[in-house]
Amino acid sequence: MKKIDIIALPGDGIGPEVTTVALNVLKAVCNRYHTELNVTELPFGGICYEQYGEPVTDEIIDACKKTKIVLLGAVGGPQWDDLNAGKRPEAALLRLRKELGVFANLRPIQVHPALAGASTLKQEVIEGTDFLIVRELTGGIYFGQPRYTSEENGDPFSVDTMRYSRSEVQRVARVAFDAARLRNGRVCSVDKANILESSRMWRKSVLEVAEEYPDVELTHMLVDNCAMQIIRDPKQFDVMVTGNLFGDILSDAASMLTGSLGMLPSASVGGENGLYEPVHGSAPDIAGKGVANPLAAVASAAMLCRYSLKMEEAAQNIEEAILKVLGSGLRTGDLYTNETGTILANTSDVADLLLKAVSEEETVS
Repeated sequence: MKKIDIIALPGDGIGPEVTTVALNVLKAVCNRYHTELNVTELPFGGICYEQYGEPVTDEIIDACKKTKIVLLGAVGGPQWDDLNAGKRPEAALLRLRKELGVFANLRPIQVHPALAGASTLKQEVIEGTDFLIVRELTGGIYFGQPRYTSEENGDPFSVDTMRYSRSEVQRVARVAFDAARLRNGRVCSVDKANILESSRMWRKSVLEVAEEYPDVELTHMLVDNCAMQIIRDPKQFDVMVTGNLFGDILSDAASMLTGSLGMLPSASVGGENGLYEPVHGSAPDIAGKGVANPLAAVASAAMLCRYSLKMEEAAQNIEEAILKVLGSGLRTGDLYTNETGTILANTSDVADLLLKAVSEEETVS
């Protein structure tokens, strides 16, 4: 039995609820492949601030860097909204991404046939949608310096800096081009090169990388047009690569193609390190009620299998279990539409069916 250490950071709100489901599914699947997971759970975000006065401690960061594989729930809540920027739960997430060096965030946008009617968009528009957003994660306006608030002639103002270097752009671009080679061979680079100097650097840098991939088709799209095209014709995309701010916004918009933000997983990778988290937030309004949708967290565990554990079959087993749950008609409140054949379910209902699905097959010899 192979043993692998991972860190779990359940976080705040519904984070602990969905992380528990994801860990149970992950352990069950890995066990079938003779792999035992040793999971260490640590506080992170708001709950860490309550315990230690910081949203993440140096010791927790060091543990994550040593273990290299991290499964995260969600962070944040209204009770911490008035803290200064360095103490807010979101600061912990930004620091963790930076310290791990996970510069490429992978967000698959896939419309499952069983959920084609769950989106607010027309079914014929979204059916068959399957693309990957590759978001640069450790640069751009979220990390650029200087950033400050000051005052001029009695009028307060704030400054944030959008900064990208050639090397930062090119390393994430290569992730996108490599992914396209495993898909349909098309990359769309999204920027604002008609206005922003940093976007002109972005476009020039991506074009240079494209010369290394003559088998991959490269197109460019301005971010405002891309926001429209995601809604108008999402099936046109294969792999999309973009900066930190644009990727944050576009991936949330794209989540509605799938019916709910609660369906989107993500993997943040860089070197040997991997950080896996659902795209949704901590949803404090439903925390503790047992109604959270755990499927994005479970799908993030599948990505953990794929990218960090290099267990592709295990990843596919988890993804097939998700399809079985959706095919059964079970729907948590975020997906429920009262259509024929669907059943309003809670978190434990979905968790039970997931575990049953991943346990149906024999242990792999």
